[in-house]
Amino acid sequence: MISTETAARPQASALGGIDHTEPVLPMELLELELSLEGYAGGDAGFCEAVRRAANRSGGELLFDLPAGGLIEDCRRIAVLRIPDGSEMRVVLALLDHSGTEIRMQAPDEDTAHLMRFAEAFVEVLERI
Repeated sequence: MISTETAARPQASALGGIDHTEPVLPMELLELELSLEGYAGGDAGFCEAVRRAANRSGGELLFDLPAGGLIEDCRRIAVLRIPDGSEMRVVLALLDHSGTEIRMQAPDEDTAHLMRFAEAFVEVLERI
């Protein structure tokens, strides 16, 4: 898991993408967010766009779900595992309410329950 002490919560700027007044994102999240810049929009393409970006980084899409008010300005949440040295880290891809932009976010206290679910999900997959 990404520590909230080492990773900032990215915020969408008026121009889209990362608000550069926030602390710097870990390189893995920045690379993933940049690879999603060409996203054409809509719920239907969200999952596939995130899956392709995760695969390009050597990671994988675990699952996606409706945001249901869990995160501000977020319509859908995708949970990914991406390489971090010799380990895999869990990160979130967030589709904004308008369905036009995807931003990356490190897990934090607001999404801790998603991280616990993701870890349990991975354990089940590893046993299969």
